[in-house]
Amino acid sequence: MLSSDKGDQMVVVLLCVFIVMGLVQVFRPQLLWKANRPLQRPFVKDYDATEPTKAGYTVARVGGVVFLVVATWMLIRHLT
Repeated sequence: MLSSDKGDQMVVVLLCVFIVMGLVQVFRPQLLWKANRPLQRPFVKDYDATEPTKAGYTVARVGGVVFLVVATWMLIRHLT
């Protein structure tokens, strides 16, 4: 197996991970919010007070759709 084949496989795997992350962002943005809570520890005293509103989650979903479209497009371009 050539090193470029390994690189190509890694790109495909990475893009698939991005697609899964985009799907989570679209369908369950709360999961990503909860996963990022430990990163907020130095900056936030009360986690519940900083949770996004319904509108905030809607904006996150829209961003997830854009991210998902771009990652899918990149994967298709890479495979063809």
